[in-house]
Amino acid sequence: MAHLFLVKDIAFQAGLSTATVDRVLNGRPGVRRQTEMRVKAAIAELEKQQPGAMGSGRTLAIDIVMETPQRFSDAVRAAFEAEMATFLPGIFRCRFHFAEVMKPAELVQLLDRIRLRGTHGIVLKAPDVAEVAAAVARADAAGIPVVTLVTDLPNSARIAYAGADNRAAGETAAYLIGEFLGAGGGKVLVTLSSGRFRGEEEREIGFRRVIRARYPEIGITEISEGHGTDTATGTLAAAALAADPAINAVYSIGGGNRAVLAAFDAAKRPVRVFVAHDLDADNRALLAARRIGFVLHHDLKTDARSAFRAIMSRATALPRAVTPSLSSVEIVTPYNMPAAD
Repeated sequence: MAHLFLVKDIAFQAGLSTATVDRVLNGRPGVRRQTEMRVKAAIAELEKQQPGAMGSGRTLAIDIVMETPQRFSDAVRAAFEAEMATFLPGIFRCRFHFAEVMKPAELVQLLDRIRLRGTHGIVLKAPDVAEVAAAVARADAAGIPVVTLVTDLPNSARIAYAGADNRAAGETAAYLIGEFLGAGGGKVLVTLSSGRFRGEEEREIGFRRVIRARYPEIGITEISEGHGTDTATGTLAAAALAADPAINAVYSIGGGNRAVLAAFDAAKRPVRVFVAHDLDADNRALLAARRIGFVLHHDLKTDARSAFRAIMSRATALPRAVTPSLSSVEIVTPYNMPAAD
């Protein structure tokens, strides 16, 4: 397997021992196919990051851990890879750990494994549960800074949050839907991937507050625990539509938008207004096709930059910690959609 990297660097990127990587690289027997694929993926990631690694400064290796649908993890990966080269000579090398669904015990096990192996920092999108907060505390006690991404763990030992003001985003969604539906009212299907994520909860709180205060003629039906995956979210949406003929709008907090729209199509029900989050590939296509009306977007590159700066401030022992500012929320329509990177 041809490569230009030290075995220890490939091992770090793959999360394997140097002995295992050596067996893979030299084609020795007794190696599982899955292990071989991890080594190949690690080499591919190092090749992507190689241009930034040509600087003469210190290299900071960080781990990005996320429970999220692949369409969003793809967007996050692209944002972090784009921002890495802007931090010369303080070079970052990223290792990504993504899963669409992860049990808290699995997530904690992963965080503890990263802590024991060693890292300069962790960027974390995870549910706000006690087990995860305890794992963050163990990382912090070991001198490893943790930055939360897009959804916060405010009662943990994380050093910073990088992301948007989720409550304001929910309030913005309520304003768009309320003004669009007008005095005729209706009912909004609010979709969450899971009630365990603080960011989604904050969006829902903001949404409900403005609907209750300004648009009392509009009702709300909520579905949750579809984890942003199409199959589970679509099933939940179909059941909600069958139970309530008044639903005529959608505020998608947790994703799975193609499946939600398919449920409306199957029920032969119109969607008067659909507000979603994040300009991932799915939402770009749906927005361009006029299947959804608005996307509330914040720049993930700004979030990546904030996370890098916070970790760098701890790693370089700056006298004053860097506190990231919240990234701004933009209302994107089919007419002002920015070009894809």
